[in-house]
Amino acid sequence: MENTEKRKKNRFGLLGKDIAYSFSQTYFNKKFEQLKLSEFSYENFDLKRIEDFQTLEPLSLRGFNVTIPFKEAIIPYLSRIDAVAAEIGAVNTVKIDGDSLVGYNTDAYGFEQAICPYLAPHHQRALVLGTGGASKAITYVLAKKNISYTMVSRTPTANQLAYDDLNAAVLQHYQVIINCTPVGTFPQVDRKPALAYHALNADYLLFDLIYNPSRTAFLTAGELQGATAVNGAMMLTYQAEKAWEIWETI
Repeated sequence: MENTEKRKKNRFGLLGKDIAYSFSQTYFNKKFEQLKLSEFSYENFDLKRIEDFQTLEPLSLRGFNVTIPFKEAIIPYLSRIDAVAAEIGAVNTVKIDGDSLVGYNTDAYGFEQAICPYLAPHHQRALVLGTGGASKAITYVLAKKNISYTMVSRTPTANQLAYDDLNAAVLQHYQVIINCTPVGTFPQVDRKPALAYHALNADYLLFDLIYNPSRTAFLTAGELQGATAVNGAMMLTYQAEKAWEIWETI
């Protein structure tokens, strides 16, 4: 009974939609095992809509992560968010502090740590594929690194590009291309964002937030042209460790 009560007090989880593939659940449960935290647990909370969040009794958790498509939708349910998450406009980590739900964004930290080793002086302009919550953390980091960027959307607004615009002439102006969309995620591994891959070369850096598969069709197409290709695995590891650092302060 005592162990059950301890486990209840040390519950963590991931909030998202269609997340059976989750990196986080496997990562954290393995971490708890390595740290011999037998009373700690991490589970998936697969919701169809954000309104179902309140049925989870979130105060029974110590903290949780948030993934697609709820990184922005979760914000109204929180007591407050920290300054970085507020500037980004998206939350992927929540700490339960008494009766308060406090939102953070560790995606930005994870992305910055993961991409910096690959950035070269000529990487001055970036294309960001996708305009969802994940892309907000990415553009936050690009601005911080003084890398100008243009966002690409299926329904572009002012100052954005459509995928049909991504021809060879346009791509020559952008040396970094970051996929923030779910296109190419398992099991639809043959799909990739539409762009003129034949125009890429060794000057280009392609970064895909997707980690399953480890080499998406997007990255593979870039590598075939000589581009540097980086998947989202290290970004996930860095953001997860930052989340754990936040939860440990409880």
